[in-house]
Amino acid sequence: MHTLPPLSLYIHIPWCVRKCPYCDFNSHAVKEEIPEAAYVDAVLNDLRGERAAAQGRSISTIFIGGGTPSLFKPEAIDRILTAADQIIPFQNNIEITMEANPGTFEQARFEGFKHAGVNRLSVGVQSFNTNHLKALGRIHSSTEARTAISAAKDMGFDRLNIDLMHGLPDQSTEQALLDLETALALQPDHLSWYQLTIEPNTEFHARPPVVPEDEQLWDIQQAGQAYLAQHGFTQYEVSAYAKQPASRAQHNLNYWQFGDYLGIGAGAHGKITYPQQDKIVRRWKQRSPKAYLNAITPLGGEHEIAHEDRPFEFMMNALRLIDGVDEGLYSSHALQPIETIKAQLNQLRQQGLLDKQRLQTTHKGQLFLNDVLESFLV
Repeated sequence: MHTLPPLSLYIHIPWCVRKCPYCDFNSHAVKEEIPEAAYVDAVLNDLRGERAAAQGRSISTIFIGGGTPSLFKPEAIDRILTAADQIIPFQNNIEITMEANPGTFEQARFEGFKHAGVNRLSVGVQSFNTNHLKALGRIHSSTEARTAISAAKDMGFDRLNIDLMHGLPDQSTEQALLDLETALALQPDHLSWYQLTIEPNTEFHARPPVVPEDEQLWDIQQAGQAYLAQHGFTQYEVSAYAKQPASRAQHNLNYWQFGDYLGIGAGAHGKITYPQQDKIVRRWKQRSPKAYLNAITPLGGEHEIAHEDRPFEFMMNALRLIDGVDEGLYSSHALQPIETIKAQLNQLRQQGLLDKQRLQTTHKGQLFLNDVLESFLV
């Protein structure tokens, strides 16, 4: 008998002050007053429609993302979380993360967000370098970023992630390391540090900036990883670093371990396992905020993950983790016996790309992660 994986909740708030040129998320620049109350109503109705998918489980983690969720008033976030707990109960030790931008407009609200139940902040800094912030289209300054993070810590947010990018236009290794040095001086317990990528349907894709060459990108990556390790930050995922195991993002860990999650809000995605029917289903909501608010149903579409696609889908998540996962997780979360992929595992282990016991890449495997994942494609 298969057991249900843990259940998380993702809440999407799609508005932001200005769309960044690198952003391919479902975010929309504010052109008029945000219909905050109506959107809260819609999100809660959306969650009521998802209640059966919980299958008796309580919610273990919540992530409020966007857009810029901190544009919403604390009272709106409080209303969402209070009602959500009544619709599908929260676990006692629940992790509730909210993304926030460092502008002064949002800083004054941090205390209200904490009172609403948010216990982890993820602050989207991207860089502390003024020129790089301008190149990325960010509207905050380096000073505002440092002030916002200090204010959040003063208000009792002990769990705090700083979101940083590297491989920025005209960025040197020294500048990338200075960003890390500045971030660590603010004493976060978690860091997301990832390379800028040019995604389709973005301004950068239409007008690409000049970014560092591959050799320079590799130098930045190597130097940054060494710097973070020297300062006590352990890399536990491709782009995630934690000061201690308890600081790891539990919500993201559930994604990477192929857990279940409900997605509510415009364009939100979810994944639900139905062991009795041997089904794993992905579903998504209406993408346009206007359509989401006015639709009879918020559902945009859904599809079942085919049996032959489950190995790749599982590995694409699990192998992002530096320590990988236990083999037993595959059978319980992918609803397939591990023997289904034994041939691929044996070959990768013979090539020195996978650990002999766990579903975990070796150091060599991390360097050739895309090649490892391709082994599981149909």
